[in-house]
Order: sequence, then C-alpha cells, then structure tokens
Amino acid sequence: MWMLGLLLLVFVAGMLLLSGLNLNYSREALSELRRQQIEEVVGAGLARINARQSALASYTATLANVGESFQALANGERSGAGLEPLRAQLEQSLQAHLRDFEGAAGAGLWFEPGVLATPGSSYLPYFVLNNGQTQRLDSESRFARYRDAPWYTRTLSPDWRPEPDTAGSVYWSPVYFDLNTNRAILTLASPMFDPGGRLLGVATTAWGADQVIELVSRINVTEHSFAFLNDRNNRNLSSLSQGEDTRREQAIIDAILALNLGATLATAPTGTDAPPEGLTTRRLTIDGDAYELYFAATTAGMVYGAGVPVSEINAVLLPMERTNRNILAGTVAAMLVLSLYLLFRIAQLIRELQASYTDQMTGLPNRARLLRDLQARDRASLLIVNLDRFKEINSLFGSVCGDQVLLAVTARLRNLPREIGEERLEVYRLPGDEFAIVVPQLAPEVIEELARRVRLAVTREQIYWQQQPLTVDVSIGMAIRAGRTPEEAPDQLISQAKIAVLRARQQLRHHRLYDPAVGVEENYENNLHWANRLKAAIDHDWLVPWFQPIHDNHHNRISKYECLVKMVEPDGRVANAGEFVEIASRLRLNGRIARLMIEKCFASFQDRDEAFSINLSYGDIAEPETLACILEALEQTGIGDRVIFEILESDGIENYAEIRSFIDRVKVYGCRIAIDDFGTGYSNFAHLLSLDVDFIKIDGSLIRHLDTDRTAYLVTSGIVQFARSLEIQTVAEFVHNEAVQRCVCELGIDFSQGEYFSLAMADPD
Repeated sequence: MWMLGLLLLVFVAGMLLLSGLNLNYSREALSELRRQQIEEVVGAGLARINARQSALASYTATLANVGESFQALANGERSGAGLEPLRAQLEQSLQAHLRDFEGAAGAGLWFEPGVLATPGSSYLPYFVLNNGQTQRLDSESRFARYRDAPWYTRTLSPDWRPEPDTAGSVYWSPVYFDLNTNRAILTLASPMFDPGGRLLGVATTAWGADQVIELVSRINVTEHSFAFLNDRNNRNLSSLSQGEDTRREQAIIDAILALNLGATLATAPTGTDAPPEGLTTRRLTIDGDAYELYFAATTAGMVYGAGVPVSEINAVLLPMERTNRNILAGTVAAMLVLSLYLLFRIAQLIRELQASYTDQMTGLPNRARLLRDLQARDRASLLIVNLDRFKEINSLFGSVCGDQVLLAVTARLRNLPREIGEERLEVYRLPGDEFAIVVPQLAPEVIEELARRVRLAVTREQIYWQQQPLTVDVSIGMAIRAGRTPEEAPDQLISQAKIAVLRARQQLRHHRLYDPAVGVEENYENNLHWANRLKAAIDHDWLVPWFQPIHDNHHNRISKYECLVKMVEPDGRVANAGEFVEIASRLRLNGRIARLMIEKCFASFQDRDEAFSINLSYGDIAEPETLACILEALEQTGIGDRVIFEILESDGIENYAEIRSFIDRVKVYGCRIAIDDFGTGYSNFAHLLSLDVDFIKIDGSLIRHLDTDRTAYLVTSGIVQFARSLEIQTVAEFVHNEAVQRCVCELGIDFSQGEYFSLAMADPD
C-alpha cells in the first residue's frame, strides 16, 4: 500500500510536470504567434516607409534623366546666346517637376563646368518651393562649383568616385536644417552621365523630414507601443515628440539612440533602393519597463522600428494561464479522487487475491499457493496426504461430517511443526480429501520417517462426530526435487507425489516415495500433452478432414472418398486420428470432433459429384446433439444420396435399437450405411441382418495379407459371398500393393481402398 501511495504521488507530480511543460510550450507558441503578428505590423510599416522612400528616389532619378536629356540637346553649343533658350526650357521643366513632386522642398541640376555653360563656367539651377511658389536660388554666385554646396558632403561620401556604373543610383543625406527653406530636410542625389560615361553633374531633390515622420506616426502596433525612425547619423525622426508625456518619450528616444541600432544592421548598398531582409529584435529596459524592439534598415539607410511592452505581448497568455491552472486543479482533483478509489479497489483486490490463495473452510493455503511456492524453490520435498475412505464417510454421515473430519485433520497437521520440531514445514489444502506438506529437500530415509510421523499425528486419535467415533487413516505419497530444470512443469512435483500415493495404495502400504523408474509419470505427461494439444486444436480449428479415394473395381475409377480427421498444427505437423482419438474419448471430446467433421465434410462435398463417407462411433450416434447436427446438415444441403455413414463394427454397441433408429432416420434422406472393420467385432451375423446396411468394409487385418495368407483369403471369400447373397456391396481396406489388388478383384470385391491407390489427402483434387 505504501508503494501504491508513492505511485500516486509520482503520478500527481508527473501531472504537474506535464502541465507545466504544456503551459510553457503554449506560452512559447502563443508568444511566438504574437511576435509574428507584431512583426507583420512592423513589417507593413517598414514596407510603407520603403515605398515612400523608393518614390522619392524615383523622383530624383527622373530629374537626373531630365538633365541628361537637355545636355544631349545642347551638345555642340558653346556660346551663351545659343544655350539661353535651352536653359530657359530646362528651368521651366525643373520647376514643373518640383511642383509635381508631392512634398518636395527643392530640386536642382548641378552641372559640371562647361556643361550647358561656356567653358570654365558652371550652370547650377536650383529651385525651392515656398507656399506653392518656386524660387530660383543664385547658386552660381554662391558656389564656384557644386561640390562646395552643403548637400554634397552630406549626401556623397568623401571617397565617392563618378563611375558610369553608378548611373541611376540615388544617394541619401541625413536630415539637416536648410537655411533656404528654414526646415529640416533630407537631400537625395543622383549622378548624371552622357552616353560616353562622362560625368555631367548631379541631380538633387530636397524633402521635408515631416514626410517620413508622418508615415511613422500613423503606425500603431499595440496600445502602449511606439514607432521610431533614426537617420543615418543616428538622429531620431520618430513621432515620439508628438506625444503627451514628453519626459517619458525623451527617455525612450535617448535609450534607443544610445543603442546606435544602425551600427548593428546590414544596410542596403550605397546608391541602391533594395531593402534589407528581415527584422532584428532586441530587448530594452527603460525605468523598469521591458520592451521588445523590432527594427530594420530602410532603403534610405535609416533605421525604422517599433517598441512593444513585453507585458502587452504576454497579455494574451493571461487568460490561457488562468484556464490552464483551473484545468490542472480540476484534473489533479479528479485524478486524486479516482486514484483514491483505485487504491481502495486495489486493496480489495489484494484481499481477494489473498483469499484466492487460501482454502475458505480450513484457512490453509490452497493448491494455487502451493504451485506458486514450489515454483519459487529449486529444492524441495513434497508429501501428499490422502484420506482413506473419505467418500464413504461423506456418503454415510453427510458432507457436514466430512467437513468436520477435514477440520480435525487440519488442526492436527497445523500442530505438526511444534510436535516434530520442524519449523520449516508448511501445510496446504488440496481439492477433495488431500493435503500437502512442503519441507526443504530431505534424504529419502528422512522423508520416510517424516511420513511415518505425519500419519501417526493424524491417526493416533479417533475423530468424533455426534458422539460417534470415526477412524481415519491416510495414504501418503512423497517426492523429492533436487533441482529444477527449465522444461519442468510447475505441477510436476505434485504429479510425482500423487503417483506415489497411487502406488502406495496398489501395494497396500501407508506411504511410498516416488520412484522415477516406474514410468507412470511419462504416461501421465504424454496424456496431458495430447489433451492440451487436442483442446488447442478444437479451439483454434486445427482439426480438418482429409480424403482417401475409394476405387470402383467394376468401372476402374475413383467414385467416392472416405473422410478422415487429421490434426494440422500451425508448425505443419499432421497427426492422425489414432494418436488422439483415445484421449478424445476419455475427455468426452469425440462428440465435438464428430460435429466438426460433419460440418466440414458436408461443406467440402456440397458442390461436388462424388459420394463421401463419414465415420461414426456408437457414442456419436447415441449423443442427441450429434444426431441433431447430422439431421440438420442433411436437411440444409440436400445431398443425402451421396452420404455414407460408416459405423464401427469393433465399437462397443450397447443398444442396437438406437443404431436401427438412426439408420431409419438418415435413410429417409437417401443416405447409405457401411459397417467398418467388418470381421473384428461380431461372432455372428444376426445383428447385421437387421441393420439394413449397404456396404461392408472388410477389415484390413484380413486384406493386408490376402496374397500370402490362405486362411485370410478363405475368410474374406466367405464374407464376400455372404454380402453378395444379401445384395450388400463390399469394400477392401488396406490394399497396399498390386498383388493384393489382384486378389481383391479375383474375389469380386466391389471397391478397393488403400495405399496402392492413394493415402488420405488434404484436397480431393
């Protein structure tokens, strides 16, 4: 019970562990799902920002194409007078594009010296947009060359070289304050080249930083989340400054800038607008509040991201955790109640199991306990104490008296250890009138002395029943086991001791030690072996009919078959009926075997044309259940005219009226009757004349030596003449060679059966 209680505790602990593991797995799965949702929202915001930045880059590249086109138109013009109309058209186009670029703050085409200008001079048209009006800045007077303009160093790196393969590339500046427009802007630059790959200059567009900030401010991940955008110089452009708690927001901005997230990211290659792949996550703690940052580089080389409170990520888990705790508590409570009930039931089963090992009347251990104890011992001595004439006591004085005798003998056997000084002696009650005593392995002379003392203890005083003295005597069988072998049966020692009891009674002795040389045990074991095999064959349908052909000597063909039962086991072994029919009769299983054969034989020949014969003993015919099975098969199949029932002449027939009644009932269906083994059981033919048989099967003991034994030949000839006079056909059994078959034909026997034609086969075909 302590072990069962410990098992219950282990089970509850296992349930708690499994529940915890399940909760952790669910927490991780839901958290991962929530993070995926957050990444999708942040990714969507990043896509919008990248789309906007791609549009800005596209505008800048378009402006570069405009500059390259006008330079191509001006190719060959070097005088100022010839360039002025073209410049005017270019500036008009530049202003139109500036107005068309939504949100643009300025646009310019910065040409190399001599391009759209006289040699040695620079043409640098740049326009800004204020309140819907364009204004040209006098860039030529302010800068000797465009490389001196403030946007150049902010947009292009000092080591930038104008290579033709950079045509169409767009370069981004950090956000800076522009004095011309008095606003924070960022500049995009795209180099211009002529068809020969010569650098013509740089096209630039200026954009207010609020264009990007507005996009960031529209992104909302959770209730208390925030979005941020840092430029290439790690300056914040996010919308945090537009919130209400400015101190809190400034603390967040400072913490993010301190991380310098841009340094941890792989940005897009300079001059391209391909966005980097994937979001990067990082944990950030501000004033005790934990945030998860999701961020990535934009096409402009900026860092965009969002911060989400960890508490809001896990908020979705709280209902699940509460539900899981409730389910766990309910499950543990239910399992605890169920386990307590199971403990109660197991305790009952243990008590019942103990009772199953105890004889209820005497309180002694029973045969099942004896077998278990003997299996646990390699060396032991066993005494079987059998009460003599106990059945007579029961029949004379009743079972109550018999029970009193058993209780009195039990009391005397219980006192044996104290009386003879053998504390290792154990007493058991066996079924009926037997007791068993187990002691350690003893020498033959010692166990003989023990048996004498046991008998003396039981018989020295009479047992009184209602003042009537009863004299009780016992026969004791003894067996010694010096060591167990793996193939030894559990009850072998008991069988040996019981054999010794039988031998003692046969020899009119009070006790006898088992002698292995007697050989009775082997016979018992063989009977037990075949009994087990036979029962298994019936239970698993291993009994099947085999078919031996019967040769028609007049028409020289096979006209009928005799059905013979065989035991075909799964390992391929085939046993003939002679090996198990006697055991079947003793176990009263022949009726079941006969019914099985009837069902299978009728099924085998239902769709065939040949006649077939089935062997029946007197016991089969006398058994109502078998007779009912035969009549039912005849009624259902309608093939009675092809059925022959062979009745064994050598079988002990006690009531010929039953045989005649059976023959009359089956003849109605057209069945025919054969007397099997004729010549072995009758001293006269009187009964044969009254049975109305159709065939006589002459016994093989006569046929086997027909070619060499003159007496057998003459006897067989007489049987044939007798049968012919009664118009009964004859069948010769055990025809095993050609010489015997010639004699059979000489005698005019109608049919032959035997090894000469074929042994029994599993399939008639």
